[in-house]
Amino acid sequence: MDHLPPAPPRSPMENSSSTKPPTPASTPSSRLASSPSSRLSSAPPHPSLSSSAPTPASRTVYSDRFIPSRTGSNLALFDLAPPPSHDAASASASSPGAPSGSTLTSSPYCALLRAALFGPTTPDRVASSATACSSSSSAGASPVGSPATGNIFRFKADVPRSAKRALFSGGADEGVLFPGVFTARGTGPRKIPRSPYKVLDAPALQDDFYLNLVDWSSHNVLAVGLGNCVYLWNACSSKVTKLCDLGVDDTVCSVGWAQRGTHLAVGTNQGKVQVWDVTRCKRIRTMESHRMRVGALAWSSSLLSSGSRDKTILHHDIRAHDDYISKLAGHKSEVCGLKWSYDNCQLASGGNDNRLYVWNQHSAHSVLKFTEHTAAVKAIAWSPHLHGLLASGGGTADRCIRFWNTTTNMHLNSVDTGSQVSLPPI
Repeated sequence: MDHLPPAPPRSPMENSSSTKPPTPASTPSSRLASSPSSRLSSAPPHPSLSSSAPTPASRTVYSDRFIPSRTGSNLALFDLAPPPSHDAASASASSPGAPSGSTLTSSPYCALLRAALFGPTTPDRVASSATACSSSSSAGASPVGSPATGNIFRFKADVPRSAKRALFSGGADEGVLFPGVFTARGTGPRKIPRSPYKVLDAPALQDDFYLNLVDWSSHNVLAVGLGNCVYLWNACSSKVTKLCDLGVDDTVCSVGWAQRGTHLAVGTNQGKVQVWDVTRCKRIRTMESHRMRVGALAWSSSLLSSGSRDKTILHHDIRAHDDYISKLAGHKSEVCGLKWSYDNCQLASGGNDNRLYVWNQHSAHSVLKFTEHTAAVKAIAWSPHLHGLLASGGGTADRCIRFWNTTTNMHLNSVDTGSQVSLPPI
């Protein structure tokens, strides 16, 4: 029996199903080697990198990009129009600035592509491929979106130019399209109507400058103290609700809403501070620490501050068992104005001693003191947009609204109103 010679050792990466590597001419990928990208990828590496390990001449490195060849495509199936004549193609190729491959734009494939993208009514402009695409898109802007063209790109109806001007500018049409939202440019300061749109009857409303008997909640509910009762008026439904009655021995001196609009604080003439749950019309807390009437209230989350004629300011934590957690003393007369800043870091207080004080959360002494007012300071408001901007209004002998910067301790401006300033802006 004849013995066959042993087979030569095979490389671990060699395919076991074939013993002879195919020649480049016998593989379908041979067409890739003739393409420019294949020739670039098969070029030898840099001499400095290939000097140590030269690439064998028989090995061919192919590109990782597959470039299809459409030479064998049967475009007759698409029922295309015949290509332009040779004279037109040669004339377009000889035109100034036209590249040598501009005749490709007149091929049936390019004509089909332009018709599918931009519609059959797009004129056929012979130019370079990049110029042809841009010019075809600009020329085909009119049929795009038309149902009759059958394009693959479809868009909704264009937004009217008047609506765009109203959205992004102060055009003349904005008052018609968006009434009450946009204001025309150059019309000067906004006009505030002098006649009220709603008048509420308020019998037994005390005529006392130092009291704060009206407050508006974040839920659009107005609280008014009338005599010994507190009434709620819902601005959405115009419904009036009687919240509480203090009896014949006491009267309402101040009301103040919490930020959430569900709790209302009521200060009385006997120095009491009551907290009411408006959703249930139920009193949940009563604090009796002031010796005289409470004419000013201000909320800071769960902290309630109250100012009294006894010249003190008390901080009440409604979660704590004690009536108050701290006391602020600095005014020489009745405290008639209180307002916490929007970041709940500073408290401004005004008194009948013509003084305006600024307190922080943790100090028992004022950090700022302003003495420019010449009458009682009741109206106090913080800016919600600029940190540290404070406005205060004086009484009959002052008649001014003054603006302060509490971060730099500066008096910014003063405006004479011609009358006493009773309420801060709501």
